Amino acid sequence: MAIFDNEAINYDQWYESKLGEFVDKVETELAFSLFKPTSGMKILDVGCGTGNFSIKLAEMGCKVVGIDISEQMLNKARKKSKDKGLDIEFHSMDIYNINFPNESFDGVFSMAAFEFIKEPQKAYDEMYRVLKKNGNLLIGTINRDSKWGELYLSKPFQENSVFKYADFKSMDDLKSWNIKEVVDSGECLFIPPNIEEKDISIELEKQLSSSERGGFICALWKKEA
Repeated sequence: MAIFDNEAINYDQWYESKLGEFVDKVETELAFSLFKPTSGMKILDVGCGTGNFSIKLAEMGCKVVGIDISEQMLNKARKKSKDKGLDIEFHSMDIYNINFPNESFDGVFSMAAFEFIKEPQKAYDEMYRVLKKNGNLLIGTINRDSKWGELYLSKPFQENSVFKYADFKSMDDLKSWNIKEVVDSGECLFIPPNIEEKDISIELEKQLSSSERGGFICALWKKEA
């Protein structure tokens, strides 16, 4: 927990860079194209961090509950949502013990959190438990089998990074948690992590999508009635 509390201070600065802004844009477009959030949905945002996606979902009219283990991250999320006049619940909660009754949410959503989940099947099962029947569950994470995964796994990068505590996954890993109810999946972030700022563009992203593995992957499940 202390690891992520320390990260909270500078976490949002990433999104202010040109590369960070681009990464956020393509990851959001992929996730929402699969998850299809609509106004009025009650959504649990698991590993919400500083509230990036909780806020986006709330701005779309969703009723959002965000959970995270880092109180410092949650404090930033609360302040950001308050500044925007959004009514979002944020709770300090462990993904392995989600303190809500069975079938509490229309949708369950988690972006950029499963990199740090050591028992993913246990975490997935808890998320699935609180999902209503016919509801969608989406998980997005860095793709181990990509140039981005290679970077995050490299020792020089990990030395001074929170990612030295990470456990990266592949698309096959994600689907294996509930292969029966996987209904869709996708990838994005085909541009390399060492790209020059001047070269960042959606055109290059589309061009590389035919030859590169996406650095970020999402899988979608639908809970059977």
